Amino acid sequence: GHAFESHPDHHTSQTVQPFMTDGYYVYVLKSENYPRFYIGITNDIHRRLSEHNRGHTRSTRMYRPWHVVWVEKHPDRKEARKRELYLKTGVGRTWIQSFLVR
Repeated sequence: GHAFESHPDHHTSQTVQPFMTDGYYVYVLKSENYPRFYIGITNDIHRRLSEHNRGHTRSTRMYRPWHVVWVEKHPDRKEARKRELYLKTGVGRTWIQSFLVR
């Protein structure tokens, strides 16, 4: 995953549905106290969010706490990784900021 800055004038309005733990997920986290996002992949979103919020990930530790603003399910790790890499491009980040954070 990779943390990046968001525009401070944007606010999240997404509600996240309960998660299952089968398959692979691309997720986007937003810091509750800083204008930052984080994009990653996991096969267990509950565990991964907990790890981020307990400081287990160096790149997100300073910006805790985090909450989930987007989750996509993919059939396998390869497909999830392709989507994760796309979301980390300039186009993907623009999409996140314009679509998810209004």
